Order: sequence, then structure tokens, then C-alpha cells
Amino acid sequence: MKDFAALYARLDQTTRTNAKIAALADYFRTAPDADKLWTVALFSGRRPRRTITATSLRDWAAEKAGLPLWLFEESHGVVGDLSETISLILPPATRESDQPLSYWIARLKELSALPEAERRQGILDAWDSLPGPERFLFTKLLTGSFRVGVSQTLMTKALAQATGLPEPEVAHRLMGDWSPETTTWARLLHEGEARDDTARPYPFYLAYQLDTPEDLGNPTDWFAELKWDGIRGQLILREGRHHLWSRGEDLITDRFPELARAIDWLPHGTVLDGEILAWADDRPMTFNALQPRIGRKTVPKALLASAPVVLMAYDLLEQDGHDIRLTPFAERRQRLDALLTDLPPEAPLRLSPPVRFETLDDLRAARLRAREEGAEGLMLKRLASPYGNGRKKGDWWKWKVDPLTIDAVMVYAQAGSGRRANLFTDFTFAVKHGNELVPFTKAYSGLTDAEFRQITAWVNKHTVQKFGPVRQVEPAQVFEIGFEGIQASPRHKSGVALRFPRMLRWRKDKPVDEIDTLDTLKDLLAAHG
Repeated sequence: MKDFAALYARLDQTTRTNAKIAALADYFRTAPDADKLWTVALFSGRRPRRTITATSLRDWAAEKAGLPLWLFEESHGVVGDLSETISLILPPATRESDQPLSYWIARLKELSALPEAERRQGILDAWDSLPGPERFLFTKLLTGSFRVGVSQTLMTKALAQATGLPEPEVAHRLMGDWSPETTTWARLLHEGEARDDTARPYPFYLAYQLDTPEDLGNPTDWFAELKWDGIRGQLILREGRHHLWSRGEDLITDRFPELARAIDWLPHGTVLDGEILAWADDRPMTFNALQPRIGRKTVPKALLASAPVVLMAYDLLEQDGHDIRLTPFAERRQRLDALLTDLPPEAPLRLSPPVRFETLDDLRAARLRAREEGAEGLMLKRLASPYGNGRKKGDWWKWKVDPLTIDAVMVYAQAGSGRRANLFTDFTFAVKHGNELVPFTKAYSGLTDAEFRQITAWVNKHTVQKFGPVRQVEPAQVFEIGFEGIQASPRHKSGVALRFPRMLRWRKDKPVDEIDTLDTLKDLLAAHG
């Protein structure tokens, strides 16, 4: 665990990309294979399940430290992170363990199967054998909340440096439904020990946000299409079976059974990249219609009938079993056109139509019309571009429509986590309704670190009440809230829920009596819900 803790510290102490890659590469060159495998799993979101509840960990740690629960809670409020609070308040370890990360992961599984009394003693023994940094990480693993600021792209680069494998091959090998319990380090990354590739997807290629179309250069170098508002998906047809993956590497085949019929029209050895859309009357339904499918393992017949789906395909990654990602986009698109043209209406597939343009002004006009067509904006792809890995600037751009906006007042504040644990970063906002203020959304992104520090100082001076970690504040600070969509929600007092809310501006120039009203929200719901 010492080596893993040292790696975590190196990653946590820098924001420099090259320094993070160097730290990871050093670790992957020297750590035991089992530890390397678990590190890749942890950093890519494949965490062990939670072993024990946070309440039990709090109670046991407070008892071990001889602290009353109220003092533990006050400490937690200041620190902002349960695992860090526990690692700080516990007495120093009385013995030292030299066990690797993989040992402690296996120990988690053993603890989860024990009766509560034995589980408690096992956790206390572990805490007593680990110094602070290692104790913190062990507790994070116990709670199932382990996260680290390492992107898949950074890890891919580090693994490529450490193993000598090409980055695209590393990225592809890390994809799919694997876990340290089902594979080994050699099978995962070393050539000559291939895994079953039947269901394995390709890494998704991601676009950068375009600020101005002048950055594109010559318009004739580009292809344009609508940016569809659905769920990014990769449909794989191999060896008589179909598999559907989300961008987050979730296997979501069973949630969209309509796409099983793609086998009836497409040859095996085909992989499509596209957008899963709720579809009716030959046009996309709103994202709200698709949302009930998210998180479900089985889909009831009523939902299948009310929100049937299609895959709006916009790229071809594999044809006749051959990886064609390095083929220029223009040719991939021609092949995709030939594959999907003249499909019958009952096929659960659509070809993303091109947006015709000659000038940048044509593109600007098309972007303004995008929301009317059920889209979020435009996608712009360089005709000569390959299908890359992750997010790379220059070949694929997304040019989204301007967000919907509302001016609202902050009414509650809560501290963040990690490096922002001592700052208030999570806010609840309200609009006017007569003489009342009605909360309608939460947001935690959009401000700079300097602005978060300013608003934190203000919250500390203007707190009205405390509800655990939440502070009710004087309704005085106005913010412009941006969001991508709005839907009716009977679960919320306001009657609405926003999609991707964030703070666009801190409106220090605007008094509270000029914020928007609940009627404004309802008008937006009528127009865009």
C-alpha cells in the first residue's frame, strides 16, 4: 500500500499533465502486476463495492478516537471528507503493515462477508496497522467512494510509456467489461495474450467546444451535422450477437432492446458510433422521454411503447471485421452512407443527415435552427480526420447553441469535496413566486477558484441556519444560471427540473428584486420542455 499511497500523493500534489503522466509511468514500471492491475481498475472507475456504511465507520472511528459524535461531525464539517476526517482523528498506528494494494483489496472482500462484530474488529485492526495516508486510502476503498483526478487519456499515455505499447492499442485494451477478478495484467495489456474481443468497444472520440467558426479555416475542409441530444452509444455486431456501450463504458444492451433488430439489416463485423434517441413521428423526442431508460436494467412494455429508440449513426468504426478508424472521415462517411441508405422505416437505425453549407454564415444560421430540430447545436468534423482516442483538439468540434438562462438567488450553500473541501461550492437557487422564494435547482460549476473563495467568505458571514453540512444563507447573491433543457417534475416544489445547470455569471450588479419568477420557468417549460 505504501507505493500506491506515494503515487496518490504525487498525483494529488500537481495539476501538471506531464507530472501526472511521469508519476503513473514510474509506478507502472515498478509495482507488482496485481497492484498495477488494481490501480488501472480504480483509476478507470472499476471500484470495489462498498464494504460498510458511512454511519458505522463514523461511529467506530469516533469510539476508537474517544470523541463524542457531535465533535466528530463538527470535524467532518471542517475537513469536508469522511475518510480524511477518520484518518486524522484516529490515534497513530501501533504496528506497521507492509502489505501491497492487492492484499487490502482482497481484505475488503473478506470483511464484507463477516458478521458485523468481526467486520468492525477487522476494520479497527486495519486502521491500527496503516499510517495516515494509507489509512485514508483504505477508508476510501471501504466506502466505495475512491476517486482520483486522472483521465483515461493520461492513464493511457502513462501505460504506453511504461509498457512500450502504442497509445491507441493501450486505449483499446482498456475498454470493455473487465475487472481484476476476471483478467490478469498480462492478459489485459501484453501482446500475444488476447482477450475475447466479441463485445469489446473502441475508445470514443470526443469533440472540443468551438467558440467561433473562424477557427475552422477553409469551410470546404469540413463536414457538418446536428449535435443530437441523446445518449452516445457504440453498437457492436459480431459473431451473431449485438452489444451496446455507452460513452462511460457501461454495457447498456438490455436497456434498449429495439436495437437487437439491427442484426436483421447490417452484416456482422460492423461497429457504429452514434446517438441513442427516443424517436417518434420521424423526429427525435426530447431527452426527457429518454431519461426514464437510464439506470434501468429492464424496460417495461409501456415505456417501450411511449419512447421507442433508434440509433442515429454518424460514424463507422469497423466494417467486415476490420478496424477502419484510421481511414479518413470522408471515406468512413461514404461507407456509412452505403451501409444505411434505403433501410426500411422499421429498422432501429437512422443516418445522421449532413448539414449543407458553403460559408461560415451558413453554419451560423444552421446552428441557430438546431434547437428547433431537437438538437443541441452542430458537430463539425474535418474530412481528412481519423477516428481518434479521447478528446483531441483540432479535428472534431461541437458548436452548441447558447444555453437557456434564468436569474436566481442563492438560498443554500454546501462545502465541496477533495481540494475544495474548505470552500462552499454547491449551491441551491430560488426564483420568486409572489412573496415567496421557491428553490428550483442546484449548481456547483461555473465559478473560478477566486470567486468560490469570495462566496465562501460571504457565506461564513451571512449564514442564517445550519442543517448538518448545509447552510441556509441570506437571499442576497444573484447568479445567472444556464441549462441545456427543462422538464416537468412533480418531485420538485417548483414543478420543474433542469438539465446540466451551471453558474454562468455571479450577478453582483443585479438586486434580488429583479430575479426571474416561477412563471418565467414555466414559460421556458412550455417552449422547450
